[in-house]
Amino acid sequence: MLLVDNKIENNAEQSKNPLRHIAIIMDGNGRWAKSRRLPKFAGHKKGADAVRGVVETCANMDVKYLTLYAFSSENWKRPVEEVNDLMGLLKIYLTKEIEELHQKNIKISFIGSRERLSKNIIRLLEDAEEKTRKNKKLELILALNYGGQEEIVHAARCLAKKVEMGELDIENIDEKQFSRSLYTGDIPEPDLIIRTSGEQRLSNFMLWQAAYAEFVFQDVLWPDYTEQSLCSAIDEYHKRDRRYGARP
Repeated sequence: MLLVDNKIENNAEQSKNPLRHIAIIMDGNGRWAKSRRLPKFAGHKKGADAVRGVVETCANMDVKYLTLYAFSSENWKRPVEEVNDLMGLLKIYLTKEIEELHQKNIKISFIGSRERLSKNIIRLLEDAEEKTRKNKKLELILALNYGGQEEIVHAARCLAKKVEMGELDIENIDEKQFSRSLYTGDIPEPDLIIRTSGEQRLSNFMLWQAAYAEFVFQDVLWPDYTEQSLCSAIDEYHKRDRRYGARP
């Protein structure tokens, strides 16, 4: 991990911009496969390999939270065959990778609605969360059947129900109270949001949590994403001047 040692751990600007939480919109699997005249499944499978590398790199950098946008609530609109392929890959990941993550002291959690997920996938999610819940090295958060707008609506409904039940005074609802009602209520907001493939939009990802995140858009397609790609994004992050609306 010489690249990590030289470019990240010894970066003097780290103290100015601490990096606890990285969130990534993994984009470009389909285009990667199309450019090679391969089925989309090949791109998704190669993308799963890139996930392993990024998780390992973040753990070695002492990043504490890594959120990956794995399947959006809008992805159900894709062809049935592609959705089935994605769910199949998820099952394989949850079956084969969890033990290795556990051995590396990595905690795994999931955000998003579980309503449309199959019962066997939900069981695998719950088993993975239970098995790794005490791990401390890195928390890997997979956003599954996730949409930022739906998350905000869900939080509003939760708060409205508490008000209706007399458990909460409406005057006590503020930004902190609302944040605690999101799927990410016990997770710090992302410091850095990365999107691959050259696209420059959030695509309904962490809309509330992204309020003061730094964005880095990279031209690399997700299956080609490497440790060097991640280090480049982090270097860019450390060059930024984060003022949170205040003057320097």
